[in-house]
Amino acid sequence: MTGRTLAIGARVTRQIRGDRRFAAAMIIIPILLLVFLKVVFDAMSVPDIVQRRYAVLGVSYVIHFVAFLLTALVVVGERVQGTLGRMFINGYRRLEIVGGYLGAYTLFATLQSVLVLVVAHYLFDLHYSIGEMGQIFLVLWLLAILMMSIGILVSNLARNVAQVIPFVPAIVVPALFLSGIVVAVSKLPTWAQVVARITPLYYSTQVYQSLFSEGSIFGDIWAFLLLPALAIVVLGFAAMTLREEL
Repeated sequence: MTGRTLAIGARVTRQIRGDRRFAAAMIIIPILLLVFLKVVFDAMSVPDIVQRRYAVLGVSYVIHFVAFLLTALVVVGERVQGTLGRMFINGYRRLEIVGGYLGAYTLFATLQSVLVLVVAHYLFDLHYSIGEMGQIFLVLWLLAILMMSIGILVSNLARNVAQVIPFVPAIVVPALFLSGIVVAVSKLPTWAQVVARITPLYYSTQVYQSLFSEGSIFGDIWAFLLLPALAIVVLGFAAMTLREEL
């Protein structure tokens, strides 16, 4: 990581911290979604053990959604404001820019994941050991990085914030139904099973199912390894498609 990458990361971090309303929304919204999930489960009289499992899957879906949205909106905002253009003029390389953004967002996503997990632990009385909670966090962290990478890639295809919005339901909503959270992927039509395997949430759900059944996220090692592998591939595409303007 070069000094210029660190400089970009530091600037973006200061920018996020400076926009207190935006930062607060990205913290409060996931917590509210978990509260609503708890209210619905209690109203349905869902057993505690099922609540705990779905709480973990719910947290992963929330982080999956927020990480993507945060990154896509902020990066396209940088282009609209001309910040990206100035960095290109000053000789910044694409990988330095992408690395700087990802570093800043990863820090924010890490803090967000920890906070959301703490809230979920309190709301749903998760009863997982420290080691298991560490594994849950690791998967959340990798999922967040992958979704931030996708957010950067999507932002490269948009000229303004309004053009990012259609990508949100197109990416986030199908993932809920195709990830195995609502219904087992094996019960879906063949074409839907194929589509499911290109959604990041599918792999995190498979890893968590391994944790529930075997006590370890490494029971499905291929699903686990695909999370960082896909992040690297998407980051490569994001760096290649990054432009000063469209």
